Amino acid sequence: MKTKQIQFTSLETAELVEVEMEPLQDDEVLIRTDYTALSAGTEKACLLNPPNIHPDFPKLLGYSGSGHVVAVGKNVTDVKEGDRVLTDHKGHSQFVKAKFKKNGDGYLPFDNDVDQLDAAFVVIGSMGVQGLRKTRLEMGETVMVTGLGILGMFALQSAVLSGGLPVIAADFDEDRRKIAMQLGADYALNPAEGDFKERVREITQGRMINANVEVTGSSKALKQALSVASYRGRISLTGCTRVSDCPIDFYSEVHRPGIQLIGAHNWVRPTGESFPGYWTRHDDFRTILRFVESGKMQIRPIINNVVSPKDCGPVFKDLCQKDVMPLGFAFDWSKV
Repeated sequence: MKTKQIQFTSLETAELVEVEMEPLQDDEVLIRTDYTALSAGTEKACLLNPPNIHPDFPKLLGYSGSGHVVAVGKNVTDVKEGDRVLTDHKGHSQFVKAKFKKNGDGYLPFDNDVDQLDAAFVVIGSMGVQGLRKTRLEMGETVMVTGLGILGMFALQSAVLSGGLPVIAADFDEDRRKIAMQLGADYALNPAEGDFKERVREITQGRMINANVEVTGSSKALKQALSVASYRGRISLTGCTRVSDCPIDFYSEVHRPGIQLIGAHNWVRPTGESFPGYWTRHDDFRTILRFVESGKMQIRPIINNVVSPKDCGPVFKDLCQKDVMPLGFAFDWSKV
């Protein structure tokens, strides 16, 4: 059979192409995709082709989606035809195959009362959740989320649910700050304001920030996070800081005040059992689904655009050329 998929074919260029799929194997699941979520930062970086990120074209990106099982191999026991699943790192594709394993490999079945569009953002959202987990936030500690993209919005809601007080959101974009307040932030600040550090000092009554989830990947944002950190504060490096264009005095800004810089890449997770601060991908997926189902975590306010995969060309061209990245952007695969 054939499937349509979005491929990055050259610099700043994405195309919807049709490719032949191999026959389904006994240990595989065939999934019809409903929605895939765009990861603006990662996918823009791959389209611009820096040498340290997937240097060759064509590329198949897209790692967060939802769909329905349409066929299963004879050795598959955890899903059946018609089941709803999350798709994990399977690309922007109309149909995908995934191998059946004990801990899953590319999919997770679920039966929560969560809409398929919302579910498409669970995998990418879990990256923000694990960034907050790694700070080991305790109830009543001050917490900041720096950067309010998709990961930041999930980290923010996790901070609220974990008992951060106050929860401060930081982003240049006014609309994103408004959404952060809607999602439970106590304060939403513009990092460009000249009195940013003093505002943090005032809001925290001098305590400064115990835990900061830095999601921008900007070395300038990291330097500012260090400037508002409390003594022995923790900063979770959840964004991918690929360019170091802002010098940091590691003695005075990190070593002397005892700051912990925590590498929080999504793949720094256990593959078997979860433990404090480090949960498996699937445990975080299930947790988000339960919180969304209960109404304690929201995804819909984050979603601001749903388009046909046929429009991928101009969508990714805009992504490459504009400074402001889209927040919640999804492809609707029923429209191919």
